[in-house]
Amino acid sequence: MSETNIDIIKVMQWLPHRYPMLLVDRIVDFEPDNSIRAIKNVTINEPFFQGHFPGHPIMPGVLIVEAMAQAAALLFRVDEENTPGEDATYYFVGIDKARFKRPVQPGDQLVMNIKIKRKMRGIWKFEGTATVDDKVCCTSEFMCTYKED
Repeated sequence: MSETNIDIIKVMQWLPHRYPMLLVDRIVDFEPDNSIRAIKNVTINEPFFQGHFPGHPIMPGVLIVEAMAQAAALLFRVDEENTPGEDATYYFVGIDKARFKRPVQPGDQLVMNIKIKRKMRGIWKFEGTATVDDKVCCTSEFMCTYKED
């Protein structure tokens, strides 16, 4: 991967998500048409912590997988040769083999490493690993596509 530092301003230009659903804060590394590393700084101010779980806040696993999918969508954008149009919308089309190894809590920095496994007829299959302090929190395979609006 080539080290880079793409900040939240650029992330917000490339993804349509906004608070509270924007789950990527920065891209730290990427290799076009291959892989990306992005981070999410998890804070106690996240709205899901009010109910998941009071007195023992844990980031929901589905949101960890969503954060990985958003990082995968950003991989389309950093690849200048294959960038979809500005009005493209990204869609989750499948999740396989999701495993949750340890909880993610306020104060953690979630690091998402996403790699393209294969491309087939407009659908990309990715494998992702999310870590905190180099310890695996979640692994998953998932598929995404995009549609030009």
